[in-house]
Order: sequence, then C-alpha cells, then structure tokens
Amino acid sequence: MVRLKEKYLKECVPALTKKYGYKNIMQVPKITKVVINMGVGEAITNIKLLDSSVAELALVAGQQPVITRAKKSISNFKLREGMPIGCMVTLRKTRMYEFLDRLLNVALPRVKDFRGISKNAFDGRGNYALGIREHIIFPEIDLDKLDKIKGMNIVIATTAKTDEESRDMLKILGMPFRN
Repeated sequence: MVRLKEKYLKECVPALTKKYGYKNIMQVPKITKVVINMGVGEAITNIKLLDSSVAELALVAGQQPVITRAKKSISNFKLREGMPIGCMVTLRKTRMYEFLDRLLNVALPRVKDFRGISKNAFDGRGNYALGIREHIIFPEIDLDKLDKIKGMNIVIATTAKTDEESRDMLKILGMPFRN
C-alpha cells in the first residue's frame, strides 16, 4: 500500500471522525482525484514545446497526458479554435497517492524560499488548487534536456462538503500550509 494512503487510513480517518463526529467511516472526506494541467501558450508558434511538455508531464505524473485544445478563437493571440495549447492528466487511486506523496515530501521542499502554500486556494466545496511556477522542482525532470521552464496547475478534488474539512484532511496528510 502507498505511504500516503496508509497515513490517510491510520491518522486522518480517526482524527476527522473525532473532530467532526462522523457516524460512518464513509462520511469521512477523501481525495477522489488529482488533475495536473500545463498550459503552453507558446505552442501556437512552436509546436515542439507542446511535445516536450507532454513528455515532461508524463514523467512527473507517471501516466500519459491528454492534449487540450482551444475552445474558441482569439484573434489577439493568433489562436484558432481547436489548436493544441496545453496538456493535462487526471490521476486516481494508487497513482494519485504516489504523486501527492512525491509532491508533498520531495517537490515542494525544493522550492526556493518556500514558506508554505496558501490556505485561501479552496473553491468553497472542499477542492484545492495549487499553482507551481517552475516544473523543475520535480526530480524526474532532467535539466540538461530542458528547453523552457513551464508552470503547472494542480487541483486536488475531495469529497469534503466544506473547505474547513478539506483543509484539516490535507493538513493531516502533510500539506505545508502557510501560518
């Protein structure tokens, strides 16, 4: 079993049950999926950037990403409907826990001048969104083969009803929130 899932079952479930008084173990909030999105706006002029982004995201996530396409045309950006402009991957179950474990214990501590992540990035329904400016914080990325440093968005979807429940669950799992 994955380290983070064990921690969830052994520490998180009893703590949340005690704090919120859940009567059934199925009421305890859990993480359903993690969506990693990489927007590559420069792919309009240089399609090779998109190919490298897909390869790098596959290394980080451990799963092949899907190429996202523009929903509508924007003439100021020279963008046509249907043009490839990014990539995304949805992680569930084992891969999700493995990725979160690497994110919390390896990648985030490597961020320069890291003071913790924002407590305000919840959406009101218990889901958390995190933006990363440099994808090179992941050890899987080879700096020699890198053509450009890109950012990524990570969304953690949970079954929590409120932001407070979700925040408590993520804090127990080891999410380094700012004080």
